[in-house]
Formats: sequence, structure tokens, C-alpha cells
Amino acid sequence: MAGPIAKPRNVAARTRRRQGSSPLFRAALAVALVVTCVFALPKAMLATRSAVAPGGGGSESPTLVSGQVVMGGLQPGACMSFAPSGARGTKTVFIDPGHGGLDPGVVGSAGGRQELEKDATLAVATRLSAMLRADGYRVVMARTADSSVAKLTADDSVTGAMTAAAVHRDLLDRAACANAGQASVLVSIHFDGFDDPAVGGTETFYDAARPFVAENKRLAKDLQAALVAGLGSNDRGVWTDDQLAAPALTTSGSVYGHLIELGPPASGWVENPSQMPGALVEPLFITNPAEARLASDPAGQQRMALSLETGLQKYFAGA
Repeated sequence: MAGPIAKPRNVAARTRRRQGSSPLFRAALAVALVVTCVFALPKAMLATRSAVAPGGGGSESPTLVSGQVVMGGLQPGACMSFAPSGARGTKTVFIDPGHGGLDPGVVGSAGGRQELEKDATLAVATRLSAMLRADGYRVVMARTADSSVAKLTADDSVTGAMTAAAVHRDLLDRAACANAGQASVLVSIHFDGFDDPAVGGTETFYDAARPFVAENKRLAKDLQAALVAGLGSNDRGVWTDDQLAAPALTTSGSVYGHLIELGPPASGWVENPSQMPGALVEPLFITNPAEARLASDPAGQQRMALSLETGLQKYFAGA
């Protein structure tokens, strides 16, 4: 990133000499400078404090500054860091609302109205973010609007849908965002779908091929238990991500056999995996009309967010 234009290295040297000034003028100028500094110092200190996110860092740790995390190739509003709004703690939660933009996720219906997974995930994630921040957590959101995380080009879509390569890159950017944001845990929010609209319930996935597999599993179990209790939903269990019956994006993706955000490194597929415990939750089935109504209802979204917060608090309490 280019430096500010006012930096000396970007300004040509001045060769013209200044004329000397009178002693009286110099004395008046000195007094004016002292007065200006006295009045400006409190504002400068406040600005400095507000620019640094919890845990400090300042200009030496740009990823901790509130705003967009320092990464290349992001959409506006993607990979955003938010400081706590309540008492400050030491944990950072990365929240990924699944899908977004050209990728709607699962499409269902309720009451004659189309329901999109990408809308429900963002709504729940936004509510969860507010709750966690009020409780003193720093939050990093993969996306804050109806968009992908990776900045897309014209070549990244065909007939209005993201290409497999673009989806792959987008998922890699979500894991990279969690790493750049120095997250303590990763929570990816999705909703399920099935051909039979009668099928419903809650399930959670984690990766068992990581050094921190025990933490992955504990996080997944805490989130799953809290969702089932909070929603009164059918407990479909906690699973490892290699058991997830999802279509692979490419042949190499099929060989990989893990969720990109949660899985281990693999040459040519996931070069830089997420570096913290993580879980992917699917609170409900968008293809189940009753559950789709709950997923699209603000009161239902609030229940899901509250349940996820409860699960995270239990996880952190046991850490």
C-alpha cells in the first residue's frame, strides 16, 4: 500500500531559502505553538486511543485497528474488525455468514416467499456480533453485506453464478481473514437443505485432522448443545467435516475431503489453513417450511444468535 503523499520520501526537496524573521515575530509564533499544542493534545490522545483496537498494537499491528482488516483483494465491507462495545476481554471471535452476493446458498420457501440461506446467515451473524461485542469480545466479520468476501472480476461468474474457482478463492479468503484478524475461534454459520421438506434439525461440523482437534470438537459440541436447547430443534448431532455429504467443487476438492475454512493444509488446495479452533453450524433447514419461517423471522434469528453466544461463552469458560 502506498504511503501518504505528505511523507518526506514522496515530497521533492525544497531548494528556495526562507527570509529571516524578526525576534518579536519568532516569540509570538512560539507562544502560539504552545497554546495550540495544549488545546490539541487531548484530542490527539483521544484519536490515538480510538484508532487502536483491544490489545493495543497501533500502527505496528494494523490488523487490530477497527475497520477492514489489512488484506488484499477484498470486497467493501468484507473482513471487518469491530472493537468491544462493553467491558474489554482478550478473546476475538471470527464470524463467517456463509455464502453471499452471487452465491445464495440453499434456497427454500416459507409462506409463499423465497428464503435464501445467505440472508439468514448474515442476519444471525449480525445479531451475534452485537451480543458478543456488548459482552466484551472483539469480533471479526467475514462479510457485513450481501457480497462475497473476495473481490470478484467479470471472469468469476457465468450466467450470474460464481465459478467454482471463485468460490474456492472466496472460501480461502475467509480463512485468511480469520488468521489476519488474529481470531481466537472461528464460527461459520450456514443453514441446511434437503430434497424432503419434512427433514429438519440442527447439526454442527468440525475438522478432526488438525493439531487442535480436541478444541474443535469441544467448540462444536458446545455450539450444538446450545442451539438445540435454544431452538428446541431436532438434535442431528456433531460430525467431522469429512462426513459432510456436500458436492466437491473440483476433483482436487474431492480428494481434499474437508471444509476449506476448517481443514488442514493441502498443496494446491489450501496453502494457508485457519490457525484457530473452528466449527460450522447449521441451526435449521431452509428447505423445511416451518424452519425457514423461523430462520427468516427476526425473533428466530435472535434466538439463534443468543444460542450461539451461549455456546461460545461455555466454550471460553472451559478453555
